Amino acid sequence: MSAPVVTASCNAPGEVAQIACNTSKTKAALPLGKVIVLGLLAGAYIGFGAYLATTVGHDASKFLGNGVGQLLFGSVFTVGLMMVVIGGSELFTGNNMFMMVGALEGTTTWRALLKNWAVVWVTNLIGALILVMIIYGAFYATGDGAGLFKGGIGAKALAIAKGKVELTFWAALLRGILCNWLVCMAVWLALASKDVVGKIFGIFFPIMAFVAMGFEHSVANMFFIPMGIMVSDNEVILNVAATAAAGPEAAQAALDAFRTAVADHLNWGTFFYKNLIPVTIGNIIGGGIFVGSAYWWTYIRKPKKAAAE
Repeated sequence: MSAPVVTASCNAPGEVAQIACNTSKTKAALPLGKVIVLGLLAGAYIGFGAYLATTVGHDASKFLGNGVGQLLFGSVFTVGLMMVVIGGSELFTGNNMFMMVGALEGTTTWRALLKNWAVVWVTNLIGALILVMIIYGAFYATGDGAGLFKGGIGAKALAIAKGKVELTFWAALLRGILCNWLVCMAVWLALASKDVVGKIFGIFFPIMAFVAMGFEHSVANMFFIPMGIMVSDNEVILNVAATAAAGPEAAQAALDAFRTAVADHLNWGTFFYKNLIPVTIGNIIGGGIFVGSAYWWTYIRKPKKAAAE
């Protein structure tokens, strides 16, 4: 009787690197129409995760403390990348790793890399904005009750957006590096697994970690910040957010200062130049250099042969 064949439950790091390399070739060969559709979907999927995190986390710290509240916020956000990876779509941050591996190895070109990144970034943005408009119309457009939980979720969305556009350029860039280092590690771990459950666990922990630690994800911010901008003119939400930030016993001057800060700092211009541009640069470095280039050099790169003596 022959012995049963035992197969590994996951791919080894070198095998994952080769899968990533092959995936880059597939991505480069996708017709433009498919890239556009899949990019729109990825922007919406990450937006779903972002809004779920906003909903679940809007009052979690009040009952669980800030640390556990952040842990819960990050835990539910992971559903976004699960839909991207398992459902299939084109996400800019993940493609920072995939396309870099392929370009370095030569399975795709640097021109294909730039084209993919540009198209996917733009379509991720459009997909996220479409979801923002749908959610705004569903919960906030009429102003009645300011959405769920008496404006609490809208106030959380406003506070998140305000905090993101008030970062310095270097803080946003460095947080973008740290974020996509972990996001691309989540994608890498998902590639290592051969079953859906394994992919879910591979995605869950790095994504939970980056969100809980407050790092910056460009595509998530394509939802977070526009959502905050959209609700920022709602009086109920402004009052709830200002009270939450300044405290229930705060003087009127503190509440007015919060309103002034929102009016001065939170707009479509600051969305791009204060956050999205530096975070995008950081994401490219984190995913393309710290994951893609590092693993290409370690597992795929063929060392040059020593010159003949």
